[in-house]
Amino acid sequence: MKINENFKALGVNYLFHDISQKVKAYAESHPNAEIIRMGIGDVTLPLAPAVVRAMENAAAEMGRAETFRGYGEYHGYDFLRDAIIGYYAKKGVTLTRDEVFVSDGAKSDAANILDIFAGGSTAVIPNPVYPVYVDTCVMAGNTIVYAHGNEENNFLPMPDESVNADIIYLCSPNNPTGAAYSKAQLEKWVDYAVEKDAVILYDSAYEAFVTDDLPTSIFQIKNAEKCAIEIGSLSKTAGFTGVRCAYTIVPSALIREDIALSKMWSRRQATKFNAVPYIIQRGAEAAFSDEGYAESRANVEYYLENAKIIADALKKMGIWYTGGRNSPYIWFKCPHGLSSWGFFETLLEKANVVGTPGAGFGAEGEGFFRLSAFGDRKKIVLGMERIFDIF
Repeated sequence: MKINENFKALGVNYLFHDISQKVKAYAESHPNAEIIRMGIGDVTLPLAPAVVRAMENAAAEMGRAETFRGYGEYHGYDFLRDAIIGYYAKKGVTLTRDEVFVSDGAKSDAANILDIFAGGSTAVIPNPVYPVYVDTCVMAGNTIVYAHGNEENNFLPMPDESVNADIIYLCSPNNPTGAAYSKAQLEKWVDYAVEKDAVILYDSAYEAFVTDDLPTSIFQIKNAEKCAIEIGSLSKTAGFTGVRCAYTIVPSALIREDIALSKMWSRRQATKFNAVPYIIQRGAEAAFSDEGYAESRANVEYYLENAKIIADALKKMGIWYTGGRNSPYIWFKCPHGLSSWGFFETLLEKANVVGTPGAGFGAEGEGFFRLSAFGDRKKIVLGMERIFDIF
């Protein structure tokens, strides 16, 4: 037999596995240390009551013969697809059911969507970046061209006309940097994609955190339906990190080589995916209801206040940063010229605070660091006080 040789080009471990091992080793050697975790972007607040009630009711339905359901629709139940369509309508975006595909996570879709593209494609990926984009492109044998984010462009890289892209990954607000593209900037990316006949894979997992007058969907940009696929998630919008539900929007107008990509994705899902559980989809539907949205929104506001606390502390220390306003992440320059991993070790050992080294997100992340606002308010405040004390 032959294996996929592309896996040999991957790092041995995933970034957060390395962090977990380092923290575990430190905790074992310092059993009395009160470690504050401000690294991984996992939510900490409970699900909205409306969501919980909907899932309880759905679970009860599954216990009665007359309302029991077996295999679900692999594209998602119509009731949830309609709820997503209604959510986008409020953004001024018109969708139809056959453009909406429900899944078990944005991470999964960001990787699996590559099935409909030829291996060996040229993928433009921002750097620093969410590792999944890079790793799955490597697995697929794609050629990666980085769009370099840095302090000068506020970690919002723009298109390079000299690069003939096939696939373009964009995430706004960005993970890890927290930076968010303006409408004018996204217009340039869309124009570039149309010119190159490329497809933008737009990750909108953090769109609920946008508070300024910025786009929350790529489809708010003219002509995006001709060149973009959007991957959305309830993980951060409604706290579904442990529940798992997301969606991908593939416009009917997105056609390449005379084939509608929505039909290709539909065929892929029908073959390789067996639907999100009914109980989960009922919870997701409730998250889009007026009551569920308001309750989930209160959680988002809580995290945004945490982000503001972190950003204000960094400002007080005179440290350059992005994010913290339209994002739950704060990306900042390591003080005193420390490397990303050097700062990680210093923070863990001297402040007992865990964050994420920027170098783990790509070469352009070296010398930078990410803190997450997904945590308990008191611990966030204490963590920043500890950091302030050592710097």
